[in-house]
Amino acid sequence: MVLQQRFIVIGMVIVMEHMSDSDRFKNDYEYSRETLFDLINKGRDALEDMIQVARESEHPRAFEVLSGLIKNVADVNDKLMDLNKKHKDINAKEKPLLPQGQTTNNLFVGSTTDLQRLLHQQNENNNVVDITPKLKDRE
Repeated sequence: MVLQQRFIVIGMVIVMEHMSDSDRFKNDYEYSRETLFDLINKGRDALEDMIQVARESEHPRAFEVLSGLIKNVADVNDKLMDLNKKHKDINAKEKPLLPQGQTTNNLFVGSTTDLQRLLHQQNENNNVVDITPKLKDRE
């Protein structure tokens, strides 16, 4: 486990903190997420102000700036969604494709004729396992 030193400013006091990689990753994710939320909120406020300016001035440049601002806010929203997806992918544990052990609740999709043909083929190839107990005491 790699420990890193990090200096955190709280008010005017500098605090040194030792962090593991997982803690550092979690803090970076939270910081990035907070930053994106702040940018989205400030972008919304600016968007409302720019809408008023564009309506009042009716100048083509104001509408051009407004469309650029809309695009920027939408891009930040996309970045937030990408950040969440990356966080989910990094934290996802590898899951086996097929569970180990017993398989229950098998389902055959087909007609009864198909099932009978399949069973008949298995019986001819001696792939059928006889699970009935054989008693040696019987004679």
